[in-house]
Amino acid sequence: MPNTPMTIKVPGKLMIAGEFAVLEPYYQLVVMAVDRYVYTTIEESEQNRVSLHDFQLEDLKWDFEKGTLTIHTDNPKRIFVEEAMRIAMAYLHEQNIQPGSFAISVKSELDDVTGVKYGLGSSAAVVTSIITAIFKKYFPTYKQDELFKLSALAHVNVQGNGSGADIAASTNGGFLQYASFQAEWLKDAYIHAKSLSELVEKDWKYFSLKPLRLPETVFVCVGWTGKPASTAKLVDELRLLKSNDPVAYQGFLDASEEAVSTFLQGMKEENVDLLLTGVKQNRRALSEVGKQANVAIETPLLGKLCDLAEEYGGAGKSSGAGGGDCGIAFLPSKEKADELMKAWERAGIKPLSIKPSSIGASISNL
Repeated sequence: MPNTPMTIKVPGKLMIAGEFAVLEPYYQLVVMAVDRYVYTTIEESEQNRVSLHDFQLEDLKWDFEKGTLTIHTDNPKRIFVEEAMRIAMAYLHEQNIQPGSFAISVKSELDDVTGVKYGLGSSAAVVTSIITAIFKKYFPTYKQDELFKLSALAHVNVQGNGSGADIAASTNGGFLQYASFQAEWLKDAYIHAKSLSELVEKDWKYFSLKPLRLPETVFVCVGWTGKPASTAKLVDELRLLKSNDPVAYQGFLDASEEAVSTFLQGMKEENVDLLLTGVKQNRRALSEVGKQANVAIETPLLGKLCDLAEEYGGAGKSSGAGGGDCGIAFLPSKEKADELMKAWERAGIKPLSIKPSSIGASISNL
């Protein structure tokens, strides 16, 4: 059988509702996979090689010995890829699968061509694409939850925190109702697990996932405000509020929960007015907690993005941690969505040609 290269395509994400609150046990978030992708190609090779095209890291040697995987470069950009490959290879060994030498290469279209980050979850998509590629090649009977859990573990091992919602979007595609496994719980469970297999089979007690459908009459618009934001920094600032003013923090959690519940009800009942109300409620909750924590979750330009969305009969909010990056808006018609994108441009907001991606990690037909 000829050695044909296989390319895996994995979507990025945008957070829709429930940001920050999702970092607490059992609080719900809505996330959307988007039609910008990371592509990972794998093929058998005489030598173990890895290429990260976006970082001009080409044909690097890698090896896997005694559970340790090493990519031979000092460049820190390798770190997510290295950990994803290590987890995938270790899991294969637990399944008594011994892959031969292979070459793997990664290319992302989640960031701008100039390298500007849009906040589409590039590291999570890269990790998911690496593990998917290795599994599709050498362990094609894998289950979806194995892919999600191992990708989430690799990502948390490197990043140290995060909800895992970006991994869920990259793995499953579509719109998802999501509650986080809780990073601290996962790190502790990993330390105490005898094997990766035991960790995967374990009940991740805080984690839940449910697919959603966006009503066909609702149109999503995404705008870039021209300023990348540091999610980790904003999360740290909000964590300070939790310890300094627990009453204000709990008030935010309650407001977020109400907003997400309203949004979800609108989704499930295909009630556009309810859906838009949920978005507006979540915008207010995030803006208010930002003021209390003295961080600009809703920057002036994000505020303008949201106000314009409301002017055109829809609703908008920051997406993800805020502080810059993307804003997202929901409009009740294609005409209103088109008008809003033009209004954003006039206001100095860059409309992005991003749509929901219904498909998660899969083999690319390119």
